[in-house]
Amino acid sequence: MHGQEYLNYNGKIFRADKLLISPNNRSFRYGDGFFETMKMVNGKIALADYHFERMFRSLEILLFEKPATFTKDALEQAITSLAQKNGHSRLARVRLMIFRGDGGLHDAVSNTPEYLIQTWPLNPAIKDLNENGLVTGIFTRAGKACDDYSPIKSNNYLPYVMAALWAKAARLNDAILLNSHGRIADATIANVFIIKDGIVKTPALAEGCVEGVMRRHLLQCLRAENIPVEETMITTDDLLQAGEMFLTNSVYGLKWVKQCNDSNYVKKMSALFHRKYILNAG
Repeated sequence: MHGQEYLNYNGKIFRADKLLISPNNRSFRYGDGFFETMKMVNGKIALADYHFERMFRSLEILLFEKPATFTKDALEQAITSLAQKNGHSRLARVRLMIFRGDGGLHDAVSNTPEYLIQTWPLNPAIKDLNENGLVTGIFTRAGKACDDYSPIKSNNYLPYVMAALWAKAARLNDAILLNSHGRIADATIANVFIIKDGIVKTPALAEGCVEGVMRRHLLQCLRAENIPVEETMITTDDLLQAGEMFLTNSVYGLKWVKQCNDSNYVKKMSALFHRKYILNAG
């Protein structure tokens, strides 16, 4: 890894410690924007098509005006070049943040997307299944909205921030968030899956969860093999009475949950799914 790391801000390379964001930036002020977290393996972004499909869909939903030059190919090239410059190409976490730029709440200077790309090296052990299992708890002090914007990885991340702080204080590995109806939404940086009565279940997008890329990939794999799977409503009782539980995201793939509150889980299918569908997802 190179000694000095760099970032890409609107197509230009800067040292990572350079102050770039204006105090009038709408993402800083209001959380006006969203982000993609991706994994790069040997110079290529894993599940790139899913990431960029979600990104362009989010642009439309959030009423950005996309310039002709703002394309998947251009952004992939920018990400690849930055990872190379940072010495992170072999295995990296990539964060692409999109935001609207300067302006007040009612008067954005422009609806053209601005962006910031950062990369960090990953430990090769990230690809392994966590044999010890995560210890989690249900966070009850926030309720995620269930609306047109809830599936977006928004820069307005306050419920997850508070859940993560709560988990750290409670010495938990992660926290499970509820939606505004008191049902399961997702975890702080991951989607939630349970296995109950032989059926793999995950909260439907209408339940307030982020539309995770690894979630989409795994659902497609399970359906292709006719494994019973449902995108549905999951109550806290469903979660606590399940036989198995795991979390998914695009960087670590799948992590087995050993415990949530006072409930314990096995890892039989979690290990199988990790080996069969997650390990080499690309």
